[in-house]
Amino acid sequence: MSSLFRWSSLRVALLVFGMTTATVAPIVISTPASSQNTVPSTTPSTTPSATPAPTSTVNLSDVTSDYWARPFIQTLADNNVISGFPDGSFRPNQSVTRAEFAALIQKAFGNQNRIRQLSAGGFSDVPAGYWAAAAIQNAYEIGFLSGYPGNVFRPNQQIPKVEAIVSISNGLGLSASDTNILNTSYSDASAIPNYAVSSVAAATQANLVVNYPDVKQLNPQQPLTRAEAAAILYQALVRQGRLQPIASNLPAAQYVVGGVGTGNQTGNDIVSLAASSNSFSTLTSLLKTAGLAETLQQPGPYTVFAPTNDAFAALPASTLEQLQRPENKEALVKILSYHVVPGAVTASQLTNGELKTFEERPVNIQIDRANNQVAVNNARVIQADVPASNGVIHAINQVLIPPDINLSQLNQPQNGGNADGGTGVDVGRATRGGRSYIGVAGNIGLSGGDTALSEGNFTVISKLGLTNSISVRPSVLFGDDTVFLVPLTYDFTPRAAGSVGQRTLSIAPYLGAGVAIEANLDTDFGLLLTGGVDVPLGTRFTLTGAVNAAFMDETDVGLLLGVGYNF
Repeated sequence: MSSLFRWSSLRVALLVFGMTTATVAPIVISTPASSQNTVPSTTPSTTPSATPAPTSTVNLSDVTSDYWARPFIQTLADNNVISGFPDGSFRPNQSVTRAEFAALIQKAFGNQNRIRQLSAGGFSDVPAGYWAAAAIQNAYEIGFLSGYPGNVFRPNQQIPKVEAIVSISNGLGLSASDTNILNTSYSDASAIPNYAVSSVAAATQANLVVNYPDVKQLNPQQPLTRAEAAAILYQALVRQGRLQPIASNLPAAQYVVGGVGTGNQTGNDIVSLAASSNSFSTLTSLLKTAGLAETLQQPGPYTVFAPTNDAFAALPASTLEQLQRPENKEALVKILSYHVVPGAVTASQLTNGELKTFEERPVNIQIDRANNQVAVNNARVIQADVPASNGVIHAINQVLIPPDINLSQLNQPQNGGNADGGTGVDVGRATRGGRSYIGVAGNIGLSGGDTALSEGNFTVISKLGLTNSISVRPSVLFGDDTVFLVPLTYDFTPRAAGSVGQRTLSIAPYLGAGVAIEANLDTDFGLLLTGGVDVPLGTRFTLTGAVNAAFMDETDVGLLLGVGYNF
């Protein structure tokens, strides 16, 4: 019987070790698998292409790669501001009616605050069931469009270019410091109506006006075309910092009045282009903090997957503040380097597979050729192929986090001498596996033992970090008898395990041993072996699962599944 018990105990111990090793081994001892190399075998020329090759969710059959307004149209289509017709065309030279322009305004600026209210009856020539009634009301109430005397809107009237410019200028609240800019900017400035002079001057100073084919010819009274509407809306969104400027070396930039692109670019390298756009101010600041700005101004070439300000704003609260602290500079450098790839790799050169970054860890590229979409890990490329003198920029909508960086640990204030993540003991600190926590769990019995560990019951769990890699994890199982589990565990570095929606999940395995205490009439003690994984869910909660084996009178094995509240 004694030998049988020893054999049973040995089998259980091997079971626990095997189940945990199955999780840990691919992380700890795996060798890199061969992957498709998506960097061209020869270094691409640093001379930018004359036309962009943006990834898009919309294929517009009549907006060819060499069409003058393609960068404006394609980017707005990709961002669902404009759309094509059912036959797949865009009809860029078709005139825009006032109702259609109101619909574009609603798409681009519909969330702006209302500054006035349309009367209950609305415009007399816009019936309640009219297709653009809601858009017209919205455009009026946020200050972009107005009606005509007699309470009419004239929804089917073609909108002249000058009216569209005045509309955007008024809606953005622009004002002109000097109307003389009109005479220096337009050869037909005298054709601008008196009511529009100030608004057009303000729009010109703000680089909102786009003139094709002659940048000096405004043609104010000509009906606005769909291509011109896209260009003006694009420039307005650049003005608000919601899109990045057209790169200065693209043909479309030469038609922007008042300068190339935004007129304020001081250089064409990657850092200068990012600094010139309101969309990348956070990225630019972080590059300087990390000391990487000078690197990305070198000849390169480089490819940068550039998160927008909105992407950084979506990180957990206080993450940016933590990343800019001196003690977290190494993590910041790793994160930013994870967005940089050697060589100038355009969207057309990307292929499915892994792409090695400066951080020495690959990102996963997924290409959807049917919809012309590119994803990097779980981030979507929202504007591709912005050429720079030393590489190319692809704007993305999420920040890429290397698998070995734990953002929840960055958010944990560090105490005393352990801010550097060293080995000093600090009870309750975060470990490299994540935050400390207390929570609840359910236990599922996996053996025929006689303690609560072998039965289904309610459990209180906890993790108390001691050093960067060591934790103690006391738990209490409530059943016919109460069992205390007190293991000391070694916490492994988390690794990416998959994604749910837009969130990338990581797992942090741990292995350990300790003591199991059964509290009954005669308290029993036994050896405890444990192995499991933590799954951090942001800064507040952690999922956990573990297999526990206690060796007392009999061998008791239980599977614990729970959730902890981080502290």
